[in-house]
Amino acid sequence: MRVARSSRPAAARAARSSRPDPPPAEGRPVLAKAHRITRGSDYRTTVRRGSRFSGAVTVTYIRPNPDSDVVRFGFIVSKAVGNAVHRNLVRRRLKAAAYDLLPHFSSPAAPAGGLDVVVRALPASVQAPWASLHGELLDASTRFTSRSQTRSSQ
Repeated sequence: MRVARSSRPAAARAARSSRPDPPPAEGRPVLAKAHRITRGSDYRTTVRRGSRFSGAVTVTYIRPNPDSDVVRFGFIVSKAVGNAVHRNLVRRRLKAAAYDLLPHFSSPAAPAGGLDVVVRALPASVQAPWASLHGELLDASTRFTSRSQTRSSQ
């Protein structure tokens, strides 16, 4: 098969309009695969059986996972939140907040074993600043930890 060659002016325009290379991975917060919920059945189990913590822009479900030693996060961002650009923006913000709070969820005050955390973004999360998303995740973690300590002491 013969391929048409591009002209020099077209190649120059394409080079100028192409996206720049992303920053190195060390600068971006990324949840490791071990810290992500990847199966639909795990999402369903966490949402149906986990403790529910509602905030202004998110609903967080947390469930102890005896099968795992790590904290795993999952994110649900529906089309009600907005178009694909807005949904991905919200998902990236939630992932960054989860990455930042990973040590808090894994602290000695947290219950032994692993946790599954599913965060459902509400439509208001598009306008919410990162600090409020971070605060709601932190609040859910704190409330879950205090609730589990209260139940274990009874």
